Amino acid sequence: MSFKTPITRRSFGALAALGMAAAATPALITPADAATPDEIKARGTLQVGVLTDYPPFGGTDANQKPAGYDADVAALMAKALGVKLDLVPVTGPNRIPYLLTNKVDVLIATFGITAERSKQVLFSNPYSALTIYVLAPKSLKITGPADLKGVTIGVARASTQDTGITAIAPPGTEIRRFDDDATTLQALISGQVQAMGASNTILAQLTKDYPKMQIEPKITLKEQANGMAFRKADTALRDWANTFIAKAEKDGEISKINERWFGQPLKKLPPMPTF
Repeated sequence: MSFKTPITRRSFGALAALGMAAAATPALITPADAATPDEIKARGTLQVGVLTDYPPFGGTDANQKPAGYDADVAALMAKALGVKLDLVPVTGPNRIPYLLTNKVDVLIATFGITAERSKQVLFSNPYSALTIYVLAPKSLKITGPADLKGVTIGVARASTQDTGITAIAPPGTEIRRFDDDATTLQALISGQVQAMGASNTILAQLTKDYPKMQIEPKITLKEQANGMAFRKADTALRDWANTFIAKAEKDGEISKINERWFGQPLKKLPPMPTF
């Protein structure tokens, strides 16, 4: 791949991640060169990276188009900017490379705000939240980290639950990493793993669709605040997003989105984590 345009303040920091992202990057995606709200308005399109394997936060509709809580927040954001919305599907592992190589302007992808991730990206204030657990059948005795010894646990690679379980798992725990939550969920359902790291959204899905499995939370790993993610240099866009989130929460717009996808009004958003 050759570069015919000058290296910008954003692309310079992204070059190191380019090789990692190239294999997973669809060739037809046009790089998002905007860094400020004014530049996005001038271009007329907001490009947002969203998950499509993590409903109801990020899934697909009947036409296999991105749909869910995050997509609706992105649509509200584009409306506030007065521009068209381009939703770009991403996965857990390639979210950051897509952002750093300018494939999207922002990630609205159920992205937990952590100290480690903050070294690479700039987070907005939380716009959603979820709880991360170790989930397993009622019959499997797990009351604390020590009970994970000898247990096979599935996690989505590079996810918050991957980090959380890796931190507490004693020697003898087998952690199997899959490409996404959907694949991890299937591994649990098919018996490839005995437990999985997942959020309350996955728990609700299992309770509804597979009640005979009697899946329950065993260990609470984290109360996760999710933020929009921006490139480090894009402070103006991050600041605009913080104002947008505060207004959308105050006006009840985010609560309406939460009710649409989760069946209940949004609780007060958590504060920005401090590290």
